[in-house]
Amino acid sequence: GKILAAVAMEWVPDGPVVVSMDDTTAQHKGKKVYGKGCHHDAVRSSHSHVVHRWGHKWVVLAIVVQLPFASRPWALPVLCALYRPRDLNEEEDRQHKTPIMLAQGLMCVLMRWFPDKHFIFLGDGGYASHELACFCRRHRKRATLVSRFHGDAALYDPPPKYRGNGRPRVKGRKRKSPQDVVASSRLRKATVDWYGATSRAVKIKSDQAHWYKAGQGLVPIRWVFVRDDTGTRRDE
Repeated sequence: GKILAAVAMEWVPDGPVVVSMDDTTAQHKGKKVYGKGCHHDAVRSSHSHVVHRWGHKWVVLAIVVQLPFASRPWALPVLCALYRPRDLNEEEDRQHKTPIMLAQGLMCVLMRWFPDKHFIFLGDGGYASHELACFCRRHRKRATLVSRFHGDAALYDPPPKYRGNGRPRVKGRKRKSPQDVVASSRLRKATVDWYGATSRAVKIKSDQAHWYKAGQGLVPIRWVFVRDDTGTRRDE
């Protein structure tokens, strides 16, 4: 894994290293296949039809590189971890790890291998995790998280300065959720790079706030709402 990552780094331009993270399901139906479970198959599913199948679920980190013979960036897998179902972990007296926890472990490995690099970790909505956001905040000199976000996220101001009366507050004034802000705001026009070396007109709205989760506190984030002007993509 480290050798493959080092080779991939040779094709990464100067600056932050972009790393995509995702999970993939490999079908295995045998009764004696170790670690198999019934998992959501994102490749065969759509917004209106969800497909599940038996097999292995792998959490994968891939370094995004620009190869000289390709017009588009390539994602080269360098690390993976097998997600084991909860009942298997309980049977083997092992701590159960979610895909988020596995991804965080792989992120730590990559950061330890290349201590002089800053990584931008990209994930879909499954990785819009408060836990991962807090992890990247703690290692903000080394890591940035970019993922799809929750339109109804609980956002707040930072807590006011403690004045010594009672318990200190853990969060400040409640802010509007991203979807509420968008509903009452004007969107700004922008042009973004698109697939096939083209561009696309979109409308965006962006703001900063602190994302709150009970027991984990606040983490500062920037959210961006994007609306495709052509109407061929859903709002994100």
